Amino acid sequence: MDSLFVSNRIFLNSDRYPDLFAGGILVSGVDGKVARIFAQPNDVLSYLLKHDAEVYDFGDLVLMPGLIDSHVHINEPGRTEWEGFYTATKAAAAGGFTTICDMPLNSIPPTTTMANLRTKINAARGKIFVDVAFWGGVVPGNTDELQEMIYAGVVGFKCFLCPSGVEEFGHVGEEDVHMALQKMEGTSSVLAFHAEVECKSHQHDKDTRRCNPKKYESFLQTRPDEMEADAIELVARLSQRYDVPCHIVHLSAARALPLIRDARENGARLTVETCHHYLSIAAEDIPDAHTEFKCCPPIRGKSNQEQLWQAVCDGDINMVVSDHSPSTPGMKLLTSGKNRGDFLKAWGGISSVQFGLPLFWTNCQRYGLKIADVVKLLCSEPAKMCGIDKIKGRLEVGFDGDICVWDPEDWFTVTRDIIEFQNKANPYMDRKLRGVVHASFIRGSPVYRATKKFGTPTGNILLKKVSRRGSKVVKFD
Repeated sequence: MDSLFVSNRIFLNSDRYPDLFAGGILVSGVDGKVARIFAQPNDVLSYLLKHDAEVYDFGDLVLMPGLIDSHVHINEPGRTEWEGFYTATKAAAAGGFTTICDMPLNSIPPTTTMANLRTKINAARGKIFVDVAFWGGVVPGNTDELQEMIYAGVVGFKCFLCPSGVEEFGHVGEEDVHMALQKMEGTSSVLAFHAEVECKSHQHDKDTRRCNPKKYESFLQTRPDEMEADAIELVARLSQRYDVPCHIVHLSAARALPLIRDARENGARLTVETCHHYLSIAAEDIPDAHTEFKCCPPIRGKSNQEQLWQAVCDGDINMVVSDHSPSTPGMKLLTSGKNRGDFLKAWGGISSVQFGLPLFWTNCQRYGLKIADVVKLLCSEPAKMCGIDKIKGRLEVGFDGDICVWDPEDWFTVTRDIIEFQNKANPYMDRKLRGVVHASFIRGSPVYRATKKFGTPTGNILLKKVSRRGSKVVKFD
């Protein structure tokens, strides 16, 4: 049966309709695509007089496209105790995200070969509540694997310009990047960079021996913004040489923004993301020994944060993502022991995939950002970057009927009992946030409703099929 979604506040992310209007969205029960848009309440009533449909009336709650998080570490198989597909996708759905893209590292094996990609896909089958796409990885020596992974359906590739933290995912040098970009030209695939390099002038090893490791400032000194600026200077230069879209993940250093602007002005196909933790937390506010705040690149100071927000408002930053990078409490050094709270030894990564929408929205009014900006930065731009924007990111006829239902006026407090991701430690505990997600639907079917338990996982694995004769996306599975 078709599903009809009704609300007094609908946002389609379409130029053909007002930003918010009262009406309805009809999603086909056959293929889960948007079949019709009703721009007036009377049109909804007229349709129901003649047709049967399962009606979801959400009153004054906002209906908008399901959100897309293009930067999520799921870690299954191999390190499933950190995070698995089942818990990660439940958390995404509870946060209004209906599509996520899994990063290629922290699982064992990493997604750096065709065989490893098959292993990853097989591990996900039957466990996902939302749609999941996959990044591949560029590491030293795997250049010959890249095109096969492109044709198999990865959304793009990620590389590290500095040690990744896990030995099975090695970082690359400039020559490795040249070889990867040569293989990727003409395929429409994107190369994403963890953009930090060791600084020539950096003396942090000597300096940190005299620091208190339980002070956040001690860790921050080990990852100066120079590391990002130097790496982004390299990325900017490479992105101007090859006809390959390039992407900078988790930008934390506002110092690098002029380099990004200059590269774009010189023709670089360069996109940039930042993360909710860089926009929501400042270094000055991080308590001693609270290693749940540690991530790489690090959270920087308030002045830097304001510059990032300005770049979001100006369009210099294209999207905002979670970089959901979980680990166990033991690895975060949150449990008892002599190293408890040691910022220099704890694993770096923040869990937040469930809370991206309210984290961002809580600060939007302060900067004059509207629901349209939320959908652009947390939905349509990630879809475009990943090459899935022909089926995701909008609620238009022919697009997937993925819907986020939420109340932008209501508030809630982050507590352990509402967290769906596996390891609960996060830097937002007990924080009051604005924006309450009530429901998520994938292709017209409910995946999350605040008043009901989760059902069976019904998410799809997304594989971006690319023709060997060109870069046209021809099919999604």
